[in-house]
Amino acid sequence: MARPDTANLLDTGPPGAQYPSVMRAGLPEPARNRLTGSETKALIRAALRRAGAASSDFGLNSSAMLVKSRALSPAAVLVPILTTGDAPQMILLKRASGLRNHPGQIAFPGGKVDPGDISAEAAALREAREEIGLPPGAVEILGALPRHETVTGFSVTPVVGVIGHPVGLAAEPGETEEVFTVPLSHVTDPARFAVRSRIWHGRRHVYHTIPYGPYYIWGATARILLGLAERWPR
Repeated sequence: MARPDTANLLDTGPPGAQYPSVMRAGLPEPARNRLTGSETKALIRAALRRAGAASSDFGLNSSAMLVKSRALSPAAVLVPILTTGDAPQMILLKRASGLRNHPGQIAFPGGKVDPGDISAEAAALREAREEIGLPPGAVEILGALPRHETVTGFSVTPVVGVIGHPVGLAAEPGETEEVFTVPLSHVTDPARFAVRSRIWHGRRHVYHTIPYGPYYIWGATARILLGLAERWPR
């Protein structure tokens, strides 16, 4: 079955940033942010228990941008958190630079829920296996964040899972250019997020960002991460 264009689920257009093609791990993490796997899972579960509304690409923009009575297609992304080191890391991917749609953008592994998927969780795990080579059995699903509606007509379920044992990840040739990690402490700190804007389809489009090193994380990917950060225990 053909896999959908994941970037269409997450981002609305290139911000003009360029990214390196070198595979790299997350940057060094201060000792104060070290957590065991069980501590990390406890914090994630506490965050997921907190109430919160669904989000959308229209949250910072005029409702006039929303097409009335449009049908939304179900989609799912995996929000994968690696707990094998001293400090937990979020796994993200960079879209291949040669793709026609949204090259070089940062995203979660994920895509449209196919008819053969029994749930959003199954879809997220399937896409993660295809895009970054993550074995479904290596992921412990802890829950999901509220759905996010994209400007491209998807209702995305962000499925949160942890990977507690070392795994070998591999970028899908032609689709995924790089798999990298970001410290969980970075993406769960609301102070790291910023709001930016650009002209898109003749309108000023406002969106969230959370840059990390050479990686410009923005759009729906950043908004989903902000939803986690807003719920993160302090």
